[in-house]
Amino acid sequence: MTRSPAPSSRGPAGAAQVPVLIVDDDVRVARNHQELVDSMPGFTVVATAHTAAEALEAVRRHRPGLVLLDLFLPDRTGLAVLEELRSSAWLREVGVVDVLLITALRDVEHVRTTMAMGALHYLIKPFPLRQLRDQLERYAAARQRMSGLATVTQNDVDALFGMMRPMASRSMAKGLTAATAERVARELRSRQGDVSAVEVSESTGIARVTARRYLEHLCAEGRAELTLRYGQAGRPEHRYRWVP
Repeated sequence: MTRSPAPSSRGPAGAAQVPVLIVDDDVRVARNHQELVDSMPGFTVVATAHTAAEALEAVRRHRPGLVLLDLFLPDRTGLAVLEELRSSAWLREVGVVDVLLITALRDVEHVRTTMAMGALHYLIKPFPLRQLRDQLERYAAARQRMSGLATVTQNDVDALFGMMRPMASRSMAKGLTAATAERVARELRSRQGDVSAVEVSESTGIARVTARRYLEHLCAEGRAELTLRYGQAGRPEHRYRWVP
């Protein structure tokens, strides 16, 4: 098991960091996932594990907020690890740990079982790393939204569950496509500060009105936020910023 240096509890902007445990029997894959997670604001890898025993030890020692869990492990299955983490004894000891399954296993019964056991999502190998990045970004957005709530309405619950679903499976307004939404998301993510719909239009080649619709869609998902910039006269300018 590999351990990273103990992370600070706060990020550079003061936001709480999500401690992440990566569990994969393939050392190379675990390293790739670690590099991706560590490159993302708001996340810190606290340990990597390559067996079920190492994974459970790391959960007990590091108390991660999120576990990226492979189902193929040499000593026990990842499913057994998930089952143990959901047991009453582990919940009393370490509390709730969010789990994202990453596996080459395609059996539908395993998917149903992991869903019933509270896994956030199920990524099937091989997949492009941007798909994992997208999932983590949506997880961070949902976590941030929950942190500001003491009680929830049904709209809050619907929004939180919707934020964790893959973009292609979510309800999108007529005329919007998942591919273009991801294109706008990548553009917004690459910017250091806030941008206008006009700037996004110029950089992506889509119409200004269309760019604004996609930016509003990302705001509704919690992955972007809108601010108003007031000038000396006239209507305020709408500015959009990626939510890390």
